[in-house]
Amino acid sequence: MTSKELRELDEAKLSEKLSQSEEELFKLRFQHATAQLEKTHRLRELKKDIARVKTVMTQKKSGR
Repeated sequence: MTSKELRELDEAKLSEKLSQSEEELFKLRFQHATAQLEKTHRLRELKKDIARVKTVMTQKKSGR
């Protein structure tokens, strides 16, 4: 998701998106450690998505 799309979501949806992304990242890291992960670029994408969600959540809390 883009930052613009994330800014349109409310706090509950952002929190849900964050927890889903962190869970998926955990699963992908486990697959990567056991050499079962084929699309390793997904790890990087997911980390960036998590950072975007956290940034938007922080901006909403500060009132921006």
